[in-house]
Amino acid sequence: MKRSQINNAFKEASSCFVKGGWSLPPNPQWDVTDFGLGNFNEKGLVLINLAAENEYCEKLMYAKRGQTTPHHYHKKKKEDIVCRTGELAIRFWKNHPGEQISSNIEIKRNGVFQLVQEGVEVVFAAGERVTIEPGVWHLFYPVSAECIIGEVSTANDDVNDNFFWDEAIGRYPEIEENEKPEVRLVSEKTQA
Repeated sequence: MKRSQINNAFKEASSCFVKGGWSLPPNPQWDVTDFGLGNFNEKGLVLINLAAENEYCEKLMYAKRGQTTPHHYHKKKKEDIVCRTGELAIRFWKNHPGEQISSNIEIKRNGVFQLVQEGVEVVFAAGERVTIEPGVWHLFYPVSAECIIGEVSTANDDVNDNFFWDEAIGRYPEIEENEKPEVRLVSEKTQA
């Protein structure tokens, strides 16, 4: 991923947060990823780690229409995904998405359990949330032009507890330095 893409994503996300009245804490930990696939406009996400404690984690994310966070699940992490602004579509599977099993899966939407069909788009309006249990496959993408997404979860381990369907996916991108960085990413801080 080119540094210019990272800088541009940082600026777009920052602008959206300002427009939406979202104030970030001092020294937020930024993460911009194309999941190692080289096409940020299709498979990309901006994340800001707001809290990373042993017991819990909180993130704020930003994505534009056309960007998908690919099929994945977590073995340990339980998370609430909250659509903060815009509209967010999420698809869920209790089995591997490639198995093409068409059945229902129970999700907890806004604190109420409901059945949805595996792999079918479920749209969440601003303010709505869903609890995703460990082992549940999911992918998500904005339906609106842009979307701010919240995540509150049990302890987060991006390196060891993200399991993607596409084995070519890497959690952090390789960075091609083609301009000066606007922000230092969390992956760069861990490598330093």
